[in-house]
Amino acid sequence: MKKLMLTATLLAGFATTAAQAESLSQKNISLEQANALAQEAIKACTTKNYQVSVTVVDRAGVIKTVQRTDNAGPHTVKASEMKAFTALTMKNASGKVMEAAQSNAGAQNLKDIPGLLLLAGGLPVKEGNEVIGAIGIGGAPGGNLDEACAQAALDNVKL
Repeated sequence: MKKLMLTATLLAGFATTAAQAESLSQKNISLEQANALAQEAIKACTTKNYQVSVTVVDRAGVIKTVQRTDNAGPHTVKASEMKAFTALTMKNASGKVMEAAQSNAGAQNLKDIPGLLLLAGGLPVKEGNEVIGAIGIGGAPGGNLDEACAQAALDNVKL
């Protein structure tokens, strides 16, 4: 009987410990911030006559907003989404991920991970040191130009 009581007491203690576990508290990009970033990116690209699509994703990789200029190619929408997802997932510029995959044999298979696009144009969105989302742009005549527009948006929007 004492063994049964001791076992019941121990199990009750484990249940109490599990019930007291704390939930996570994480920052995430807001819709207002995502829309502001997309608008600034479009502005930065259209002043250079680049026809682009911009996608902003939240910290989970879920799309918050997508904007496409009137004459951007249809492929630019998916490219911008994948660049944003790559930047978010790797917590690094998608162009840097591309460079790592090209120069490091151990990283070459990154190209085979579904959803990643190893082209420049995606940047993580940070609040302090925490990644809260990402922005991706596709359609400028070079990934470096997509990335420059994304950087301009990040520079002009206060997070």
